[in-house]
Amino acid sequence: MGILERVKSTVLSIRKSLKRFPLTILISSLLAFLLIYLIESQLSGDIKETVEKIALVLGLGIPLSLCISLLIEKFNRKNSSYSLLLFVAGGLFLIVYYNFFLDNKSLVAAYRYLATLIFLILAFIYIPRIGKNKDYEYYILDVLQSFAITFIYSAVLYIGISIILVTIDQLFDINIKSELYLYTFFIIVFVFAASLFLSKLPSIEREYKDIRYNKSLTVLLTYIVIPLITIYTLILYLYFAKILLTRQWPRGLVSHLVLWYSTVSVGVIFLLTPILEENKIAKLFKQVFPKIILPVLLMMFLSIYKRVAQYGITENRYFVIVLGLWVLATMLYFSIKKPLKNILIPISLSIIVLVSVYGPLSSFSVSKYSQNKRFEKILLENSMIVDGSIVPNENLSKEDQREISNIISYFDRNHNINEIKSLPGGFSLDDMERVIGFEYRPHFMADFEEYRHFYYSINLEEPINIEEFQYFVNINSWQENELQVGDLILQYNRQENILTISKGDSVLLQQDIIVFVKDIYGRLESDAENRKNLLHPMDMTYDISFLGIEDNIEFRFIFKNISGRVDEDDNINLDSTEFILLIGYR
Repeated sequence: MGILERVKSTVLSIRKSLKRFPLTILISSLLAFLLIYLIESQLSGDIKETVEKIALVLGLGIPLSLCISLLIEKFNRKNSSYSLLLFVAGGLFLIVYYNFFLDNKSLVAAYRYLATLIFLILAFIYIPRIGKNKDYEYYILDVLQSFAITFIYSAVLYIGISIILVTIDQLFDINIKSELYLYTFFIIVFVFAASLFLSKLPSIEREYKDIRYNKSLTVLLTYIVIPLITIYTLILYLYFAKILLTRQWPRGLVSHLVLWYSTVSVGVIFLLTPILEENKIAKLFKQVFPKIILPVLLMMFLSIYKRVAQYGITENRYFVIVLGLWVLATMLYFSIKKPLKNILIPISLSIIVLVSVYGPLSSFSVSKYSQNKRFEKILLENSMIVDGSIVPNENLSKEDQREISNIISYFDRNHNINEIKSLPGGFSLDDMERVIGFEYRPHFMADFEEYRHFYYSINLEEPINIEEFQYFVNINSWQENELQVGDLILQYNRQENILTISKGDSVLLQQDIIVFVKDIYGRLESDAENRKNLLHPMDMTYDISFLGIEDNIEFRFIFKNISGRVDEDDNINLDSTEFILLIGYR
C-alpha cells in the first residue's frame, strides 16, 4: 500500500470514528480548544478557576461518553430512548461532579478525580466484552496495538510539525510563539489522536477465532519477562532470609519492593492466558508463580502492619493495603480457577478504585478515623483529656510531641483541622501551645515518616579566599576513585563517609565527614526562627592541621551542598555531599 493510500485509509477510518463516537470526539476537541483559550486569555481569579473546572469535567467526559456509547452498542443499539436516558444520566453526573467534587484543589479532590478517571478507563476496556468468556486477552491486545499505532502516528506528526515551525522561525525570523508548540500538542492529542484511536477500536461483534498469538510477544514474555520476574522473586526470598537472620526489619521498604512487581506479574499472567496450553514455560509459570508469591505478599502485609501499628492509616497506606489485597485475591484466583475468566480482573479493580475514594470505606474516611484514634490515644495515655476537654501538657515526651504535631499536620494538609474530634471548635495552628502545651513543629514526611530531610548549600556568589593554599580540589560523595594531588592520595569512602588522605604508605588524615555535617545541622536547626538553606561559605568551612616530621599541612573543608535525613532517634544519615578541599603546605 502506497503512502497516499495509507493517508486515505487513515482519513476514512477517522471519518468512521466520527460516526461511531461523535460525542466523545466533540468533547475531546472542545477540551483541546478550551486549554488553548485558558493559556491564551491569561485569566485569573474566579473566572480562571471556573474554566479550569470545566476543563477537568470535560476530561472526565471523554471516557464517560465513550463508555456510554459502548454500552449502547453492547446492549440496545436500536432503542433511542435507552440511548437518550444514558446520555442524560452521563450529563447529570458531570454536572453533579462539577458542583460537588471540584469545589477545591485539595488532595481529596485530586485523588477522587484520578480514581474516577481510572474507573472509566477500566470500564471502557471491559464493557464491550461483558458476557463473552473467551478471547478477552486478544481484545486487550487489539486495543493496546491500536494505542501503540496512534502513539507512533501522533508522535511523528507532532515532531514533524515542530520541525517545520522551528525551520520557519529560524529561516524567516517570524518569531513563532513558544506556546504554539503546546497548542499543537493539544490539538494532536485531543483531536487527531483521539479520533485515530477510536477509529481503530475493535467493534463489539469482533471475534478472534483462528487468531495466532503474536510470536514476538510470546518470545518477550516467556524468554525475557518470566526469567526477569523469577530472578526478582529469588532476590526477594534471599532478602527476606536476611531479614529473618538479622532480625532487622527494613523501614517502609518491603511494600514498595513487592507491590509493583506483583501487580506487573498479574498483567503478565493475564497476557499469557491464551498460550497456556501450548507453551510449557507459560503453563509452568502460571501454575507455580501464584503460589510462590504468597509468602512474599505475606511479608509485604507484615511490613504494612508494622507501619500502621506505628503511625496509623493514611491514604497512601490504604491504597497499598487495598492494592495488595487485590493482588492476593487475583493470585489465589489464578491458583484455583480453571479456565480463567480474565475479564474479572479489570472489573474487580475498577470496583476497588471507586470504593477507595467514595463512601464510608474510602481511603479518606478510614484514614481520618485512624488518625483521630491515634490522636485520642496519645492524649489519653498522657492524661490530657479531662471531662472531654484537652488539658495542656508541656512535659510530653519528644516522640509524643512529634506524633501530635504530625497528626495535626496531616489534617491541615489533606483535610481540615476541625475534623480532629478531640480539638476544641475553631482551633487553629496558632492555638497549639495554648491548647496542647507545646509549639507546633511538624515534620513533613514522605513515605518514610521516621525521616526528616535537610539540605544546605553555600552561596556561590560569595568569594572564597584561597591565597594561603596551593591546591583546590572538588570532591563529591558519589565518586570514590582515588585522586592524586601532588604527593598526596585522596580517597573518599561513601559507605562510611570518610575521606582518607595518605602519602606513600602513611595515612595523614582520616576525616569523618559526618562530624562536620552534625555540627552544621545542630547549629542551623537549633535556631528555628533564622533557619535557612542558602549559607555563607564561612558557615560551612572547617580547618584541620597536620603536623608531621617533614610536612606541616593545612586542610580546609568548604561544603558546597549537603543533603541528608534525620531519623526518629536524631541519627543523621548523609545522602550526598559536595565540598571543596584546599591544601596548603607550611
